[in-house]
Amino acid sequence: MAQKSDVIETTVGKVAAELARRGLDPRDRITVTIEPGELIPGRREARARVVAAGLSDNDIDRLIDEARTEAQPLLG
Repeated sequence: MAQKSDVIETTVGKVAAELARRGLDPRDRITVTIEPGELIPGRREARARVVAAGLSDNDIDRLIDEARTEAQPLLG
């Protein structure tokens, strides 16, 4: 019996949990489509360069917080 296709929109980090919630066996074969759209153009490429430089997510968050703190006085 053929199974129907289903579209799931979720984040990368939640894919495994969503598939398990739907009762899929870890050995089941699926097809994943990655949509090309980004909320912030260039973010994916920039993140890859930062990770390649050896920085962790915590490092990235720290750098963003530092830049935000430095920019605050300039905003008026």
